[in-house]
Amino acid sequence: MINQIKKFKNKRVLVTGADGFMGSHLTEKLIEMGAKVSIFVRGNSINGTSEYNLKNLTNIKDSIQNIITGNIGSFDSKKLILDIKPDYIFHLAADAYVPNSFNHPLEVMETNLLGTINVLECSRSSSKIKQVVCTSSSEIYGLTIGKSIDESHQLFPSSPYAASKLAADRYCYSYINTYNLPVSVIRPFNTYGPRHTYDVIPKFINLALKNKPLTIYGDGKQARDFTYVDDMIDAFLIMGLNKKAIGRFINFGTGTSHSIIKTAKLIIKISKSKSKIVFKKKRLAEVPNLVCNYNLAKNLFGWRPKIKFEKGLHKNIEWTKKLLKM
Repeated sequence: MINQIKKFKNKRVLVTGADGFMGSHLTEKLIEMGAKVSIFVRGNSINGTSEYNLKNLTNIKDSIQNIITGNIGSFDSKKLILDIKPDYIFHLAADAYVPNSFNHPLEVMETNLLGTINVLECSRSSSKIKQVVCTSSSEIYGLTIGKSIDESHQLFPSSPYAASKLAADRYCYSYINTYNLPVSVIRPFNTYGPRHTYDVIPKFINLALKNKPLTIYGDGKQARDFTYVDDMIDAFLIMGLNKKAIGRFINFGTGTSHSIIKTAKLIIKISKSKSKIVFKKKRLAEVPNLVCNYNLAKNLFGWRPKIKFEKGLHKNIEWTKKLLKM
């Protein structure tokens, strides 16, 4: 990838969901690579204003070319994106908190599906756009058949969130085949690291540092494949840099699972916490096991994760300590 870094230099790149967890890390990296980055962030109205209180990108706000605010699921967002005249689009905007989809399935569908269709329509409308990377999710696989999941695994979305991401994933497939668009789709497994706030690892870390109880839903044996954010950002860049990614749907993860209960105990140990673990009733639509088979990414691009799980947790905990001023 190092040999291709100059590909983004002085190129107009748009990142949707840029002020979120992964979007902010990706935006920083693209600016570091010399790209002319514009961002699309969630707002209360579609008016293209740059008046937006960034939470994760304040330190590099002056390096951002354009800040678009609005609802990515609104049809009006298409014009705002095309006005930027991007060469590349990284589409990360999403309502990604799975439990939120139980209470607000229509709103989640609007953001995740219609937002993706708007980005695809931009690609269909502009020959200037060289490559689009759309973000899918490991949640689309649902119930696992076998020990690990490759791209040929059957798709069994078990929550409204997963269904919305699968619908967006399949719309990408249809647009690639119908219009021959330069679109690639990344299917990231669970990602953790600084700035993440709403998933199990950041919640556990925050509670452990305050010596508060860590709540596990079910017996804690459900397992996830956790990838540190730096490794996942490398994956996004590869998907945007490499022509071999176009038309492909590719898994990225570590190939190793960690049960929720063992993860909780490890966080308590590393943070030297006095927290106890409490158990509550299993949540709706809980997927028992998600483990990535990333052989396709390894064979196509030579990609492999570099950050071991425990090291990543150490880094995440130290960042959270600074955030909490501990």
